[in-house]
Amino acid sequence: MSPSKPLALAAADPLDALLSVHGLRRTAAARRVLGWLLAHPDTSYTHAQLQAALQGDCAAALDRVTLYRLIDRLTQVGLLLCRVDSHRVRRYQAMPASVHAMPHFECQSCHRDSPLEGALQASAHDLERAAQSALQALKALGYQGLSMDFAVRGVCADCASTTPSASEHHG
Repeated sequence: MSPSKPLALAAADPLDALLSVHGLRRTAAARRVLGWLLAHPDTSYTHAQLQAALQGDCAAALDRVTLYRLIDRLTQVGLLLCRVDSHRVRRYQAMPASVHAMPHFECQSCHRDSPLEGALQASAHDLERAAQSALQALKALGYQGLSMDFAVRGVCADCASTTPSASEHHG
């Protein structure tokens, strides 16, 4: 009867199931951090932004060090994706279903991450082939634990439309 109990628990709470499958403790803080990031999959957060968002989300404060440790553990087991933006700031988001060589666009204004798979569909096979080739070459040289991130950075169309253009200032 005990083998069916973990399955029932997993079905009852998908966050607990995710944490358990990845060998992590199912603490309230871990559920809160992972739950927030899964609920906002298209946005990447700095540590400070995530801490502020979580404070507004709940009365119980999550201290800075605990959040750092949680983010680190969630990233190590592959539940979070850590990217370093153009200003060398680490940003975290829930791990997308596929990040093989998935190109994505990172808005430097709103920090929303958008997959470019549809926009670059004609080139997707070439990008994937180039990524695999690069990873294989690095493996042959002895590198381990490799992953690849193809990021295009700029200002998204939504943010660009709300920002006055340079031509309006000189007109």
